[in-house]
Amino acid sequence: MLGSSKDLTVGQLAIAVDNPFGFQFTVTAGVVSALGRSMRSSSGRMMEEIIQTDAALSPGNSGGPLVDSLGRVIGVNTATIMGAQGLCFAVGIDTAKYVASQILQHGRVQRSWIGIAAQNVPLPRRLVYEYKLPASSGVMATSVDPEGPAGKAGLREGDIIMGFASETVSGIDELHRLLSADRAGNRLPLLALRGVQLVVVTVMPTHRPE
Repeated sequence: MLGSSKDLTVGQLAIAVDNPFGFQFTVTAGVVSALGRSMRSSSGRMMEEIIQTDAALSPGNSGGPLVDSLGRVIGVNTATIMGAQGLCFAVGIDTAKYVASQILQHGRVQRSWIGIAAQNVPLPRRLVYEYKLPASSGVMATSVDPEGPAGKAGLREGDIIMGFASETVSGIDELHRLLSADRAGNRLPLLALRGVQLVVVTVMPTHRPE
C-alpha cells in the first residue's frame, strides 16, 4: 500500500526492505532524520524533497521500499554516504508516483523548455547593491536558440537570468526547478541583467522537443 510523503514527520519510524549484498528480504529500521533534503543525481540533476533516514542501507537496498509503521510505502531507498553512519536517503513516494505516471504516459518525465544553454555566474557587487538584488549570482545564457521560447521573447546571449515566474533565480538548479511541466504554454516574466540594465521579457515555455 502506498502512503504519502507530505505527511511525514521527523522522528517517526522508517523501515527499509530490500536485498543488500544479495541477502534477500532484509529489514532494517530507524527513524526519519530529516525532510526536504536536496542531493545531486549521477546525471547532475538536483533531486528535491529527499527523505533522510538512519535505517541502515547498503549496496542492494537502492530501489527498495521505505515504509512506515503501518506498512505504507513512504519512499524509495536511493543512496547512502559510504563511510558515514546513519546518513541514508530515499526519494519521497509522492515524487516517485509522479515520475512513474510521467514515464507511463509519455515515456519520460516532461519538463518545460525555453531553449537556452547556460552557466552560473556571479553578479557585479556594484549592481547587486545599486539594484538591491536578492541574490549575488545568476544564470548567464551562453547560447540562445533563436527559434526557442526565450529567443522569440528577446533574450540574448550574455543576458544573466535573475528571476523567472516572479521567483528569484540564483543558479541553474533553481531555474530547472521552476521549469516544471505545468509551466508549458503559460506566459511568464523573465528578469535578466543585460550589461548594466535590468530587462524583463515574457517567455512562453514549451515542452522540450523530441
